[in-house]
Amino acid sequence: MSEQNSFYTTNLKTYQYEVKSLYKKLTALSTARLFVFLATGTAVYFTFSTWQLAVGIAVLGIVIFLVLLNRYTNLKSKHQLKKALLAINEQELKIASGDFFDKNDGSAFQDPLHQYSLDIDLFGRGSFFQFIDRTSTADGALTLANALKANEVAGITKRQEAVKELSTKAHWRQHFQATAQLIKTESDIKDIKHWLHSQHPFLPKVMGWLPKVFAVSSLLILALGFTGIIGIEFVGYWLFAGLIVTGVYFKQINNLSSKVDKLRDTFRQYSELLKAIETESFTSELLQEKQQQIQLKDKKASAILRTFSKSLDALDNRNNIISALFGNGYFITDVKNAYAIEKWLGDYKNLVDDWFEVVSFFDAYNSFGNYAFNHQEFVYPEIVGASKTTKVTSLGHPMLDSKKRVDNTFEISNEQFFIITGANMAGKSTFLRTVSLHIVMANVGLPVCAISSHYHPVKLITSMRTSDSLTDDSSYFFSELTRLKYIVDAIETDQYFIILDEILKGTNSTDKAIGSRKFVEKLVASKATGIIATHDLSLCEIEKTLPEVKNYYFDAQIINDELYFDYTFKKGICQNMNASFLLKKMEII
Repeated sequence: MSEQNSFYTTNLKTYQYEVKSLYKKLTALSTARLFVFLATGTAVYFTFSTWQLAVGIAVLGIVIFLVLLNRYTNLKSKHQLKKALLAINEQELKIASGDFFDKNDGSAFQDPLHQYSLDIDLFGRGSFFQFIDRTSTADGALTLANALKANEVAGITKRQEAVKELSTKAHWRQHFQATAQLIKTESDIKDIKHWLHSQHPFLPKVMGWLPKVFAVSSLLILALGFTGIIGIEFVGYWLFAGLIVTGVYFKQINNLSSKVDKLRDTFRQYSELLKAIETESFTSELLQEKQQQIQLKDKKASAILRTFSKSLDALDNRNNIISALFGNGYFITDVKNAYAIEKWLGDYKNLVDDWFEVVSFFDAYNSFGNYAFNHQEFVYPEIVGASKTTKVTSLGHPMLDSKKRVDNTFEISNEQFFIITGANMAGKSTFLRTVSLHIVMANVGLPVCAISSHYHPVKLITSMRTSDSLTDDSSYFFSELTRLKYIVDAIETDQYFIILDEILKGTNSTDKAIGSRKFVEKLVASKATGIIATHDLSLCEIEKTLPEVKNYYFDAQIINDELYFDYTFKKGICQNMNASFLLKKMEII
């Protein structure tokens, strides 16, 4: 991680300097605006007797003030972006030190009925999701969670290439992440999509050209009125005519305005994310496919979304009483702006779902690219199909401290089944979760914690954490049987790698031994592949009658009256158990 930490540290210093520099400029502009305002007011006061001069000074002051305001607004956006980039690099250094528990833990995505997510610490405090997540939008987090739960074995190589490419685009990823973090949505994207598709037009097509004709007519009447060619009262009559036209649709426009008021910033900010995707050069197939998904023949999706945002901004100006009165009276602006929104919806609303989906995809895959960048010592699994054998050299759990972690070489062929025995705390459960996470990460397209990995793609299914449910009136044993039935049904229709940890814990030892043996025999007869960890040494007898079954173990040794674990995966049956020793050591018995 030293190279990556150096990258983040360098960025941190750069953005700290830029944030301070921009803050000084913003302060100077604020001071300048205040000075212009006071100077203009003072000059107008002293030249008020000469009204032509006073008006000229006022106009000049307003122009300078607006220029300074525009400059301030642009610099403020840049300042906010740099602050977000600064925070991102601070966070990366914090996570590298092992402190990531304040991040979203993904508990909302946990599903007890999922094939494996509950068993392998995929979500929750200290979970893999919490460690890897760098998403900035709610939809991006959902897309990331769904990718981790997808259990998809097709297209692994495409996903690997996408992750590899994004891992090399660290600056682009951070800029995208920072831009996305500035999105402050007041409405859920799902609600926005629903509104887009449920909105029906209420203005007739004549309103496409009538506001232009009305505006030209208004300018002509104003000119005639102020030059005295027609009575000035006609200017007032025409104002009421415009208000009457607008008033016909006042209720519908008012309803439209109330709905879009919370959407303006979302569309403007999403247009920036689309622009970042459009303007970047991608070479991997998957990223190019996503980029093409937002490309139109004649226009860019970002520009189209920005246009819509401007139309929403224009409609929002109706909240200004002067703009509402004279704008609607002489230019029927509410009708014009509402029609522009309806026209846009008619042309593009069916494309917006795709655009939002692409943004969510990049938001999620940036997490994968960031993870690969942060773990350049990890390897991408080599996908093997013909041999149907998975072999991983020096496999470790990616979230354990590399200085303390014990890695193990693991090799299993299709339709083989391993029985793992071992003492308490010897590493069985950690090993099962390590193997499980290797499968999940390999299927997603991530690099894995190993020296090498030859991986035969397979879906994962587990039974490691079963609990009773008072609300569902189900006992622990019934819940466990339900899970095992779920596994049996699943392997009848698809191939899975099965991982079981101490099954049938809810019954007596004799019944458990008989039931466990019969269940493993059924899995082997079904040509299943997988691992079962157990304390029941009698289960190891299956190896003598079924060649598909192999015994492995983790053991513990007592040296100088102290318990010692080497956490090493070994072939054979464990002979050293430690429950009695621990009971005595802790003075329980």
